[in-house]
Amino acid sequence: MTEHRKIRLVVLYGGRSAEHEVSCVTAVHVLKALDPDRYDVVPIGITADGRWLLDEAARAALKEGSTGLPRALEAAGREVSPFSPVVQAPDANTPVVFLPLLHGPFGEDGTVQGLLEVAGVPYVGAGVLGSALAMDKAKAKEVLGAHGLPQARWLGVHEDEVGPGLRARVDRELGWPVFVKPANLGSSVGVSKVRDGEALERALDLAFSYDEWVVVEEAVVGREIEVAVLGNRDPEASVPGEIVPSREFYDYEDKYVVDGAGLVIPAPLSPAATDQVRALAVEVFAVLRAEGMARVDFFYEEEGRGFLVNEANTIPGFTPISMYPKLWEASGLPYPKLVDRLVELALERHARRAHRIGRSRATGGPPGR
Repeated sequence: MTEHRKIRLVVLYGGRSAEHEVSCVTAVHVLKALDPDRYDVVPIGITADGRWLLDEAARAALKEGSTGLPRALEAAGREVSPFSPVVQAPDANTPVVFLPLLHGPFGEDGTVQGLLEVAGVPYVGAGVLGSALAMDKAKAKEVLGAHGLPQARWLGVHEDEVGPGLRARVDRELGWPVFVKPANLGSSVGVSKVRDGEALERALDLAFSYDEWVVVEEAVVGREIEVAVLGNRDPEASVPGEIVPSREFYDYEDKYVVDGAGLVIPAPLSPAATDQVRALAVEVFAVLRAEGMARVDFFYEEEGRGFLVNEANTIPGFTPISMYPKLWEASGLPYPKLVDRLVELALERHARRAHRIGRSRATGGPPGR
């Protein structure tokens, strides 16, 4: 059925988080990669105040070819309701899939995923639980620790827990330097490297300006290794890649502004280390209930603790300098085919879940009702 009809692909970008601009850049490159013979694309920008706008200019540019698209999309156009007729299928035989490219809160954290679940539409990426869990670095670390996965030492701190004893606790449990980061944000926004207790308060103030929960973790001296994971119940791991920051650490400027970091793909690791980190990435993916895609980041202490899980990103960047698509390209899956595979995984998962829901209805629900 889907081989003969275009899939209506609703691309969501922008959003209400501090990563709005990153999302707008990501969206352009995804749109450029889409096959116009396969997809009827509906780009919808979500503004910083949560309005959904149909990007008619981008849609018109796509009809003429992707060369007319700007460097970054804007959340601009005619306001629509999330499930207005413009995003609905023209007939019962046309599949509709939502592709959220919404980094950070209100997009990557299970909120939009919950909306799409209630509406009963297929969407790319992790579900509500997986999205929320991976987004909250503190809770993700708790779950990973409960499963025995190796991590750096860390503390989760709520803004009402800050007091005179925190500096002493960091000194006692972590040592210096440490990284301070918002628990529910990505792209290195709000992250600081802190060398002593005097600078801790300033770093906490910055992180708390983005989130009420903050993670304080030891600064690991090691290599930064990343692995892309793709799939649903039977995920696959890409070849690993290594990031060589051009700055003191891999921060927002290095990722999206100066393009100074070196990306070494595949990472120069031994065959045994390569197999180990790929297996760990798949395990993290499963433990956090991810689906569709995720990029799993590690620190590698070659002469110490080995691979330490840093975090998992369920909507990783898709800009030209982003690691996730580069890793899959190096693994034999080019960018356009990667997007196709993600859409197929969304339809597969939706069909699997819809079958279970339909069976439950047919049997009258669980026993006792």
